[in-house]
Amino acid sequence: MKKILIAAAVVAVGAGGYWFSQQSGEGASQSNEVLASVPADTPIFSGQLTPFPIKSYINSLSQSYKTYPEDMFAGIEPSDDAKAKFFVSLSRAYMDSMESGQKFVTTFGLADDIRSYFYTLGLLPVLKIDVEKPEAIWALLDKAEKDSGFSHQMKTLKGLSYRSYTLTDAGDAEPIELVFSQQDGLLTITLNASMFAEETLETALGINPVTPSLADAKILQDIIKTHGFSDAAVGFVNHQELIKAITTKDGNQLARQVTAILAQEGEDPLLELRTPECHSEFTAIAANWPRTVFGLNSVSIGDQETSLDFSTVIESKNQTFLNALKSMRGFIPDYVKNSRDSVFSMGLGIELNQLVPSLSTIWDEMLQPQYQCQVLQEFQQEMSGQNPAMLGMFTGMANGVRGVSVALLDYKFSEQAAGAQGEPSLESVDAIISLSADNPSILFNMLKPFAPELANIQLPQDGSPVDLAQLQLLPPEYDISLKLALKGKHLVLYTGDKAEAVANKLADEKLANKGIYSVYLDYSKVFAPFLSLAEMTGEPLPEEFSMMKDYNMQVKMGLDINDQGIVFDSYMNSKATPGGE
Repeated sequence: MKKILIAAAVVAVGAGGYWFSQQSGEGASQSNEVLASVPADTPIFSGQLTPFPIKSYINSLSQSYKTYPEDMFAGIEPSDDAKAKFFVSLSRAYMDSMESGQKFVTTFGLADDIRSYFYTLGLLPVLKIDVEKPEAIWALLDKAEKDSGFSHQMKTLKGLSYRSYTLTDAGDAEPIELVFSQQDGLLTITLNASMFAEETLETALGINPVTPSLADAKILQDIIKTHGFSDAAVGFVNHQELIKAITTKDGNQLARQVTAILAQEGEDPLLELRTPECHSEFTAIAANWPRTVFGLNSVSIGDQETSLDFSTVIESKNQTFLNALKSMRGFIPDYVKNSRDSVFSMGLGIELNQLVPSLSTIWDEMLQPQYQCQVLQEFQQEMSGQNPAMLGMFTGMANGVRGVSVALLDYKFSEQAAGAQGEPSLESVDAIISLSADNPSILFNMLKPFAPELANIQLPQDGSPVDLAQLQLLPPEYDISLKLALKGKHLVLYTGDKAEAVANKLADEKLANKGIYSVYLDYSKVFAPFLSLAEMTGEPLPEEFSMMKDYNMQVKMGLDINDQGIVFDSYMNSKATPGGE
């Protein structure tokens, strides 16, 4: 029973998360009305609060993103399970509708611009979406029922009609229902089960406002102001409410629901956490790490191109912890952090001189409290057996290192012979690896005893490169010339003219600590040379690969620390397939 509930909830949460990542409506009045029905203690919330141009967004996606393998549903469709066939029919309708923005909005009865909201009433997931033509949703569900033989029941709750699909098997003591309801242009999808309080479904369907609500508490406004997010979309996971749920029996709605489920199971795995000591001490920890929040920094959407810049922040009030993490931040070069010209780039910024002191500070901070909760005591005992100071044995030789980065700037294949066979070969590569440090020449000299082939190499201090061809580090048939040079505070190994230009520019970059991690990938530049190679060889590409041939998307992710917490930045740019809608 519990497994069925969890599975159903995961399906609903996944749907909610996916819809949130794609959509949004118009005007503040409906947003306020929806937020008035969301309890302030909701553990999870995400909402697109301003109109999102869903039609243009679908149009801007590459054709590869909109297609799917022919055999995608082959393993499910022969099944006699009516429920499985029902969801396959809906999934197929969704995939087919991705052909164009117009087909998508027509299939689901949406306006060109919409809003969506996903949140939980304790465990109960709730998804709400703007709908312009309700009849399209009912037609979609009717077709899925006809395709599968899985039918619904019409029910009424305080005058509001809704469709109910029973997800559990006949005779199950605790039936779970998938609920669809439409009212005033808003579609609600949620679950219902007898273990939830009777008024929970009423709240999910928007029949009863709640007090205090998310609108009353001004939580979203606080998140937007604190983190500088756009007011277009925002969300959070409330760690404090989750802690209440596992350390109390009735501290909030989620706690009461979990208690009811565990009572039915006849066992309570949370018993050792639900003590006064554990509740008090975990609550104090959660106060220092109250939420994970996420929101858009900027968004630009048109029929031909979409750009989204968003961040996720694990909030922290523990300044000792944050200051220790911030002191570890290192150097990430401009060719990683800001460049859009490479195929792939990655940078790790760590100031190694600060690594051990910072980790020691964090360790001491976590071991300092004298916990009475047994779970926390055991955790501290395990930590006390580890000593981050031992890392000094491994980092001592690399003192002064501030970061290491790598980038593949370009590569291509050629039909010019690689040997007598005349087979296509790797014609050129532009790539660079850089080690940034306070004194890179000293580090290079320290490396020589471990790499005898470098023993006779003297690097000029003026930045002139040394050709490593005589070392034969790569097979001669690749015809790749590796060069090593000191460029200011950076030791660089590179090949190719483009990489040389990047290396020369790097010489002027100062060792400012810019972050911890950054990675960038251009899908179109990754696949283009392989498509060219396939044309040269005449070999057919695997279906999965050929589907990616026009996948024109660039993504970037980063990790940093600021005064508010641990920050995960993400950027995505997608362009429509030329000639598409």
